[in-house]
Amino acid sequence: MASAASAIYFLNLRGDILLERRYKDDVDREIAESFRDRILNARDRDATAVHGPIRTLGSVTFMYLRHADVYILLLTRGNGNAMLSFQFMTSLVSLFQSYFEGDLTESSIRANFVLMYELLDEVMDYGLPQLTEPAILKTLILQKGYRSDFSGLLGGNVSSAEAAAKKAKEAAAAANATLSVTGAVGWRREGIKYKRNEIFLDLVEQVNVLMSTNGTILRNDVVGRIQMKCFLSDMPELRLGLNDQMQDVTFHQCVNLGAYESQKVVTFVPPDGEFELMRYRVNEGITLPFKVLPVINEVGRTKLEANVTVKSTFSNKLMAGPVVVLVPVPDNTASAKLLVTAGRAKYDATKKALVWKISKFMGGAEHSLRAEVTLVASTREKKPWGRPPIQMQFQVPMLGCSGLRVQYLRVVERKQGSAYKVDKWVRKLSKSGDFLVRI
Repeated sequence: MASAASAIYFLNLRGDILLERRYKDDVDREIAESFRDRILNARDRDATAVHGPIRTLGSVTFMYLRHADVYILLLTRGNGNAMLSFQFMTSLVSLFQSYFEGDLTESSIRANFVLMYELLDEVMDYGLPQLTEPAILKTLILQKGYRSDFSGLLGGNVSSAEAAAKKAKEAAAAANATLSVTGAVGWRREGIKYKRNEIFLDLVEQVNVLMSTNGTILRNDVVGRIQMKCFLSDMPELRLGLNDQMQDVTFHQCVNLGAYESQKVVTFVPPDGEFELMRYRVNEGITLPFKVLPVINEVGRTKLEANVTVKSTFSNKLMAGPVVVLVPVPDNTASAKLLVTAGRAKYDATKKALVWKISKFMGGAEHSLRAEVTLVASTREKKPWGRPPIQMQFQVPMLGCSGLRVQYLRVVERKQGSAYKVDKWVRKLSKSGDFLVRI
């Protein structure tokens, strides 16, 4: 069984302890200070060595991550759960950013000691993670200056009726928070109301491909995510139907995994506002949005000719933009004469490439680049040019490359007999990842 965390520390880049919270008595401050001497300084002395974020010194395991100018360090004795520990530390960063309404930095830690200690008492109990959802914690810890309602900071007279209403509202929020913390839906509080119920679903896919000079696909995959914004009243349940086209799927904690395994339906009570519902990967049945055909010829030692044709394979009702094609050239390039059928192109010495930019690329279109590159002659024997691949960058709104389809999105209100009207918006976006073409 994995052991619980003994303590958590926040340190600056020098390794000085800014804040500490010990949950067990089996570690002390001296052990945490050894992090600076035996891990940080050792890493600085040997910059070429590989240093992972998990180190064991004696019987103590150090697990740490860096965010901005701060190290978050978790100490435990015995067999620590690394995945849970790093997920917890990452969630802490998001929690403090939400409360600070800014980033987690050394200066923000120094300005918010009391608040951070209160939060650290709530998020972990005897070394075991409990709750890190900002929406729920903000109903438990009402710290002035970090709430969405800033009226308490602005001064002015408040009537007794307004004060009583505010007090009643806070009491109701505290009661709802108790239900959220102890119930099965810890990521959403009770009593949410909207005049208009809306759901925004964004299907964002990143296309990775390695293509040969003749257009043959050597390797490709799509890494996607479903990003949602939900502005829904009460406690609705959503059911999202997707065709079976995914591998390596990871879900938000709100998803009912049992329902997905048995019915292949993503069933969940959504958090309020914006969140990432799921991530996935697809490596079969992919439709590439572009096909690139390059012809690169070296003419003697002082000249290179390049002809690059780019074809869009998606519907002519869609449009990509902006599209950038980077055509590599040798290090000894002196100048280049360029001719393109669309957009603009130039030689960029810092990138060692011809940079071709097209602001709008319609579906079903074909554009080409022709270049005469002048090279600097050298009397010394030089190494053959390595011919790095062409790189392509693009975004195509309303296009899905993986074949994943949203078949339906239904909202079920748990209250019997209630009419629940929802406006739904579904969008797609395909963009380049490592889109490479050999030359």
